[in-house]
Formats: sequence, structure tokens, C-alpha cells
Amino acid sequence: MEDFREKQKLHRKKIELIMDAIHKNRNLQYKKTMEAKRLYEQRCRDKDEAEQAVHRNANLVTQKQQEKLFLKLAQTKSALEDSDRNYQQSVTTLEKIREEWQKEHINACEFFETQEWERINYFRNALWLHVNQLSQECVQNDEKYEEIRKSLEMCSIEKDIDFFVNLRKTGSLAPAPVVYENYYNTQRNPTPVRSPVPVPISRRGPLPTPTSAPGDPDYATVSDYSLITH
Repeated sequence: MEDFREKQKLHRKKIELIMDAIHKNRNLQYKKTMEAKRLYEQRCRDKDEAEQAVHRNANLVTQKQQEKLFLKLAQTKSALEDSDRNYQQSVTTLEKIREEWQKEHINACEFFETQEWERINYFRNALWLHVNQLSQECVQNDEKYEEIRKSLEMCSIEKDIDFFVNLRKTGSLAPAPVVYENYYNTQRNPTPVRSPVPVPISRRGPLPTPTSAPGDPDYATVSDYSLITH
């Protein structure tokens, strides 16, 4: 876009320089023409005054004075003819310059119109392309979003929770509670602590009846009380 803008700027500058030059030339020639017109009108007034002086003093002055009046009239006529010719040439030159200026002005307007058309068309197409790119990106993003939506539709909360529990579980039984144990009661009636998981315990049979060998101490038994005797 910057290159396009600079290119148009350079072309526009060339046309502006041409128009400035021809515009200055036209203004200069217009001033010369107005000056030639002013001089022409002054020479016309001088000639009219000279003619009036001749007619007014025809019978009142001498021959020599009349000659002077006729000489002045002839000079004013000659000056008038020169100024008239100069004025007409100035007008002709100004008209040529004006036609050239008008032609260049039309060309400049057509150039600027074409340049503006190119500028609007360029930026319109550039913006159109940019919007299409954004739209295409949105379409691609929406396709990705649709894949995510399909994946979310397959999500089961219950299955995800079950999967997590099975993956991280530590056992199927809760720990046994810790109970209060009285020291004295424990000494009198020892109560085995129950294990949360039943563990098979091998129990011994009843104690055998003691016998005394020759030379061994003798056992005395009273009810549930046993006494070793020597």
C-alpha cells in the first residue's frame, strides 16, 4: 500500500508542476494584456482629445499652430495604432495560453479522476482480500471448534469419575476406628484388637497333663491352681 501511495504521489506531483507553470504563465500574460488594454484606451482618449482640439481651434489659431495640432493628432493616431496592434497581439497570445491552460486543466482532471479510481479500486480490493482471509481463518477455526464439540459430546461424567476412582483407589475397606483401651481392663481381660481384614489365627490345643519323671519336682493341683513341690 505504501509503494502504491508513493507511486501515485510522484505522478500527481508531475501534473501539479505542469499546472503550476502554465497557471503562472497565464496570469503573467493576463497582466500584460490588461496593461496593453489600459494603454490602448489611453491612446484612444489622447487621439479623441487631439481631434477635438483641431476642430475647436480650426478658425482661431494661426497656420503654424494648426500644423502643430495636426502633427499632434497624427502622432496620437500612430500611437493609437501601435497600442491597438499590441493590445490585439496580447489578447491573441492570452487566448492561446488560455486554450493550452484549459487543455492541460482537462487532462489534469482526467488524470486525477483516473488516479482516484485506481486508488479506490486498489484499497477496495485489498480490503476485500483481507476480509476474505479473516473469513477463511474463521472457517478454519470453526472446523477446529466443531472437532472440540464432537469430542465433548463423547464425554461421560460418570465414566470419567469411575475411571479416576479405579486408577487412584487405595482399597475397598475403610480403616478400622481407634477405640479407647483401659489399661487395667486390658490386663485383666485382654481383648485382641480386631484387624480390619480377617486374618486366620491358628489356635493351640489344650495343655497336656504334666507328669513327673524320677528325680523331677512334683506338681500339686488344686482346682484351677497348680503348685510345684520339691
